[in-house]
Amino acid sequence: MSEVKLTQLSHGGGCGCKIAPALLQQILGEAKEKTQFANLLVGTETGDDAAVYRLNEQQAIIATTDFFMPIVDDPFDFGRIAATNALSDVYAMGGTPIMALAIVGMPINKLSVETIRAILQGGESVCQTAGIPLAGGHSIDSPEPIYGLVAIGVVHPDQFKKNSGAQAGDALILGKGLGVGVLAAAFKKGALSEAGYAQMIANTTQLNAVGSKLAAIAGVHAMTDVTGFGLAGHLLGICRGSGLGAEIKFDQVPVLSEALPLARQGYGPGAIDRNLASYGHEIDFAAHLETWQQRILADAQTSGGLLVSADPDAVREVLSHFLQAGFSQAAVIGRAKSGASRLSII
Repeated sequence: MSEVKLTQLSHGGGCGCKIAPALLQQILGEAKEKTQFANLLVGTETGDDAAVYRLNEQQAIIATTDFFMPIVDDPFDFGRIAATNALSDVYAMGGTPIMALAIVGMPINKLSVETIRAILQGGESVCQTAGIPLAGGHSIDSPEPIYGLVAIGVVHPDQFKKNSGAQAGDALILGKGLGVGVLAAAFKKGALSEAGYAQMIANTTQLNAVGSKLAAIAGVHAMTDVTGFGLAGHLLGICRGSGLGAEIKFDQVPVLSEALPLARQGYGPGAIDRNLASYGHEIDFAAHLETWQQRILADAQTSGGLLVSADPDAVREVLSHFLQAGFSQAAVIGRAKSGASRLSII
């Protein structure tokens, strides 16, 4: 079988495949209040990272699913990235994964058995690193390659973190640098260096397992992970859920070093434009910011970093956990503030 590259089989890639925020809201409509299921602690109300269901006074189950089309051509790397991204939603709620199921859609007339097997092996390797079984799944014959996981985790009912718990005055901390979408777009156009590819793989396969430790810090009020809607979109989700505004200092926002020159050259996924069209009217950009700076805040991150809203007194402890876990770019990027649910970028 003569195979084409994985990225040539898909119209999009990674979390850039997400439906634009504005269209998604139209599709889903207004979230309904939780009235029938008292033990459903987190549902669809604020677009959080995962559902949380209380089993008893000591245990709650976290359930989530995430899957997408490839942003790389190496099948093993694709599997690793997709699995890391899916498990991140459990960590973003402050939980610990216990099991995963595979979601597999492959064009079986275009990809070899060996390639498909390598994708699954990549996902399984991440589950092994996370210390959980990949216990089954479901597969279909699909026109585009799709892979991801259903991730199941556990958390204490009093310890999980929602995206709607931020408080005015909180410091906002980002765990990973931005620019994955920029790197992926450059890769698809044949403009990404070996160093850029290596940085993209390292970033997208770094598990956000530190989230379970961060959730145990009393001063951490809210968490989410930054994925397809970009930093600005996911921070706006925190703002809307918490009834607050936020201020970001662009110079403090970490950006992946290999993505920086590419972003300045205009590389980026189509998701950037879709994201800005959906929520750009909710952002006040300082006049001195250049177009590329505005765009990278909306760059679709695949397996991006945790975004933490924490009391200023807890910042040192939060950063310490990030650094100990190997997140060298973790940084305070701004603050939550009283007022309308808008972002100010200065």
